Amino acid sequence: MFASHWFLGAAEAASAVAKSGAGSSAHMWVGVIVFAVAYLFIASEKVDKTIAAMLGAGLMVVLAVADFSDMLGKIDLNVLALLIGMMVIVNIMATTGVFEYLAVTIARQTRGNGLLVVLEFLVTTAVVSAFMDNVTTVILMAPVTILIAQLLRLPVVPILTLEAVFSNIGGTATLIGDPPNILIGASCGLSFNDFLLNLTPVVLIVMAVSLVIILFTMRKHLRTMPSAVAQVRMTEPKLAILDAARLSRAMWVFGFVLLGFFTSRLTGLEPGIIAICGAFIMALVCKIELSHMLEKVEWNTILFFCGLFMMVGALEIDGVFEKLGLWMIHVTDGNFGLTMMIILWGSAILSAIIDNIPLVISMIPLITSIIPAMADKTGMSPDQIREPLFWALALGACLGGNGTMIGASANVVVCQIARKNRYPITFWQFTRCGFPLMIVSVSICSGYLYWRYIL
Repeated sequence: MFASHWFLGAAEAASAVAKSGAGSSAHMWVGVIVFAVAYLFIASEKVDKTIAAMLGAGLMVVLAVADFSDMLGKIDLNVLALLIGMMVIVNIMATTGVFEYLAVTIARQTRGNGLLVVLEFLVTTAVVSAFMDNVTTVILMAPVTILIAQLLRLPVVPILTLEAVFSNIGGTATLIGDPPNILIGASCGLSFNDFLLNLTPVVLIVMAVSLVIILFTMRKHLRTMPSAVAQVRMTEPKLAILDAARLSRAMWVFGFVLLGFFTSRLTGLEPGIIAICGAFIMALVCKIELSHMLEKVEWNTILFFCGLFMMVGALEIDGVFEKLGLWMIHVTDGNFGLTMMIILWGSAILSAIIDNIPLVISMIPLITSIIPAMADKTGMSPDQIREPLFWALALGACLGGNGTMIGASANVVVCQIARKNRYPITFWQFTRCGFPLMIVSVSICSGYLYWRYIL
């Protein structure tokens, strides 16, 4: 009822604006109002975010903001194929028990030392998140983390919070690690290697500094009892593997998928086709029923992306982002460095307040509209401007998501898993842990971007 009143109110307001103006200018304001209301619902979580996005797209068609066929053309099928393919690949690998094996192995290697267990879990989460979607990574790692923490009698809530933070840090390093990067890479033609060369160095620095901070702030809270250590020594990692033959076949296919990502510039293959074909090949060689794996794909997320792509596409068709881009150029007076820092910190702060996925979808056309005007203003080539601005967006959106519990999808998923296991994480518990690390990491990225692209 609450949602329907708001959307009806949005429609009435939009119609009034349409009557008061003329032509495309009126349509532009109608689209902005509809998008703002839909975005409000997505951020507030008053209704399901997919419903908000789809109804927003539908309202734009009904109110003639843009033609439906034109809006459908704005859906990036490469992004959707990449997401679906990686979801299927990870779900197949999860059936082998490989993630449980990693967790038990870490506990054994550290001999039950609480501090070392946590540090290795965080590093493992970051590394796995770099090569798999970070949401899927935390879905697989969080339950195992809870079991190990219970076994060693370690504080569960701060460890899970840090695991979400490190999944976002690790996911920032590659094209496929975090949904915002998937969106940026697929929409802007940036390859897997581009992300590795430009973002991985600073992500490694951020991860190292964050680990040092955790080492000094949590070392007194991660001491383990001798009885708990004795239990860990009795565990056998090999018993976690449910199907060794399937794991071997899955790892071979996954290796070829990664090779495809690395060589995509040479082969001319888009990441989406590599991921979706890799998923089907893995299902074939691992003798997995494809329909069962497709049931585990997060179709709610896929439809959410479709709705957002259509809404943002309608605004792009009406020239909203072109006008916003010219306004930003006016505000910064064409200063490239200042523009890059505004994008970095603006996207970081906004990502801490609202989910970073819709933020990135709306920012991509805005940045694209800035590039030609800034090139004219500064005399720089469009290529010199384009990539640094998108790297600033990727770093700000991915790392800014660590600021609060609602900043990134991985955070929300971890909190849901914690609550189901009777370890509720409050908004302020997450913020007290994540926000300082977010400020530190974005500050490091500011220095990195200035050193690499301005000096």
